[in-house]
Amino acid sequence: MTSAAINVVGIGGSLRPGSQSERALRIALDSAAAAGAETLALTGEDLVLPFYDSALEERTPQAVRLVEALRGADGVIIVSPGYHGALSGLIKNALDYVEDLRPDERPYLDGRAVGLAAVAYGWQAAVTTLDQLRTITHALRGWPTPLGGSINSAEVKFDEVGGASDEKALTTLKLIGRQVAEFARARR
Repeated sequence: MTSAAINVVGIGGSLRPGSQSERALRIALDSAAAAGAETLALTGEDLVLPFYDSALEERTPQAVRLVEALRGADGVIIVSPGYHGALSGLIKNALDYVEDLRPDERPYLDGRAVGLAAVAYGWQAAVTTLDQLRTITHALRGWPTPLGGSINSAEVKFDEVGGASDEKALTTLKLIGRQVAEFARARR
């Protein structure tokens, strides 16, 4: 990613390549790219990190890549699967690494638009997971986009080429990506 462009980093998915949450993330990132952002997706294996420990200074190459990507991000899109009514441990641990940005001039996710979506098999888990993502984003000083996505994967399926069985879910994810890019551009 270059410094002149708007940079949007996507964090999401699960350990299963091509998961529904990863596909949802890619739809939102594609929309941010269509709005002029350079994007980077960190999914699945990119997020297999040691449990975050603030007492340790040494970081794995994957952790360094995540932290440096977020440090240079103008916007962030986070899509988590909903597991048992909550965000996945994979996504939560990745977000814990944002603590490494605490001493920065722009700490945590300060001043960054953050688009959020949750994909879960059932409405309850989708809604509670999105609520938790919004709470975490506020705690990290990020600016959640006005629209968030709660997507029930019992009713909506994403395909490999960026489509969805439900036009409303597709429209929501595209709007989230566009809002992140537009806010990042305005903020810059």
